Amino acid sequence: MKSVVSLLSAAALGAAMLLSPGVAHAAAPNYVALGDSYASGVGTRTYIESSGSCQRSTKAYAYIDAGRLGANLTFVACSGAKVANVTSSQLPSVTSSTDIVSVQVGGNDAGFSSVITECAKPSWLGDCNSAVANAQSIINNTLPGRLNTLYSSIRSRATAAKVVVVGYPRLFNGTDCNAGTWFSPDEMTKLNATADLLNSRISSAAGAAGFTFVNPTSKFIGHSVCGSPEWINGLSNPVSESYHPNVTGQAAYADLVQPAL
Repeated sequence: MKSVVSLLSAAALGAAMLLSPGVAHAAAPNYVALGDSYASGVGTRTYIESSGSCQRSTKAYAYIDAGRLGANLTFVACSGAKVANVTSSQLPSVTSSTDIVSVQVGGNDAGFSSVITECAKPSWLGDCNSAVANAQSIINNTLPGRLNTLYSSIRSRATAAKVVVVGYPRLFNGTDCNAGTWFSPDEMTKLNATADLLNSRISSAAGAAGFTFVNPTSKFIGHSVCGSPEWINGLSNPVSESYHPNVTGQAAYADLVQPAL
């Protein structure tokens, strides 16, 4: 009789363990998404109303990947953000309970949008070469220190979190098909080289911090502005949508970033 009772007790205990929430299902990871307009989803034309001028979208890669992972998303990326803005306004969302962090920032520190604006002008009206040279100087001399400090702060706030740093695509395929812009082949080459330089510096800082870097360059080749299909908007209305990934581009980013999370 004892053995029968013991077997029944063991069976009951096993059933209880299976039904226990903590045993049957792992807790959902806590995911914090930091960054600028590329991270927030500008370019998709659909935004979460409560995000206001930050223009966060449910089409952004972080939102897509959080859904795939079943993660609790704290989505604080914001249009226009520089490293200083991420540090002051977004970083407080990263805590000891954070399991995953994605961060994409640096383009605004280099003034990339103003460089694009300058280079889009006719050659007699704009000075693309000087704008590019100034951006490259910032990327080489100023941005690395800012990123090193930010990445160190992320790690100190979430010592065990998986941190993924996301880069930027080249904007051009070598063709300017947009009325209202005057990018020369040489200017497009220089702008793409500047994107490559930006990724190089971001990648180096990420590696030094022990973070994973996701480089979108190869995946976006053939799909930049005027590509087929186009994953990055050309000159758009409103102009803030210009030169940002569209819905398909954000989906491509999601496919790139998810394996690293």
